[in-house]
Amino acid sequence: MDIGTAKPTGAELQHIRHHLIDVAWPDEVFHAARFVSLAEQVIKESGQRNKRVFLVGGTGLYIRALTEGLLQAPSANPQLRLHLHARAEEEGSHSLHEDLARVDPDSAARLHPNDLIRIVRALEVYEHSGSTLSSLQDEHGFSSQPYRTLKICPDLARDELYRRIDQRAEIMFAQGLLEEAEALIRAGYDPASKALKTIGYRQAFAVLSKEMSRNEAIEDLKQSTRRYAKQQLTWFRKDKSIIWLESSDDFDTIHKLIEKFYDI
Repeated sequence: MDIGTAKPTGAELQHIRHHLIDVAWPDEVFHAARFVSLAEQVIKESGQRNKRVFLVGGTGLYIRALTEGLLQAPSANPQLRLHLHARAEEEGSHSLHEDLARVDPDSAARLHPNDLIRIVRALEVYEHSGSTLSSLQDEHGFSSQPYRTLKICPDLARDELYRRIDQRAEIMFAQGLLEEAEALIRAGYDPASKALKTIGYRQAFAVLSKEMSRNEAIEDLKQSTRRYAKQQLTWFRKDKSIIWLESSDDFDTIHKLIEKFYDI
């Protein structure tokens, strides 16, 4: 899963050392707790070599779990999860979102009605514990801070953000996203698996199954990514420790922030 995940190229990996690349198979269960375990080991080993670590990416839950502590919530229930996914197939994810709104309105307000994975997880937590996911999160507070962190996030103008998203969608298909999806099928992976229902792969498999044309899939990819970007921004704006920059190319400001942080 190289193109659909925008994995660093071989040249980029040679130029700058990256960690936690190729650590799981497409059908392997991977969650925040496992990410934290792997990341903590990288940080420890890097510190022993007197290296500083950049945590890069847009998955807010994983970043918060590593930098502010992991929420102790009930473990997954495969039977319940299968039942909820079956309901979503029959009734649509909006039906589950409505159920969540009745039992945990705070979580429902934070989640898009199409965000099936997180909706199912919130319902699962409620069914198992009798407590809402939002209340558990509030109690936890994410106040554990095992590391000193400097958080920087680009706050691009909406037009520029959308231009980059549209360009990325075009590039992914031009680079061979469809061929990558075909290769995954030949390797025996199920398009219905969690990792392959993500943005990009979902559209590629829709083309292969004749549910969408190539152009329709590209447009759907653009729209889905825009919605996801909006959710990311909503998540990160709640973090008051983040320093927002108008451009990710403002290297002078970034260098000064880093120098001040490390008291160089």
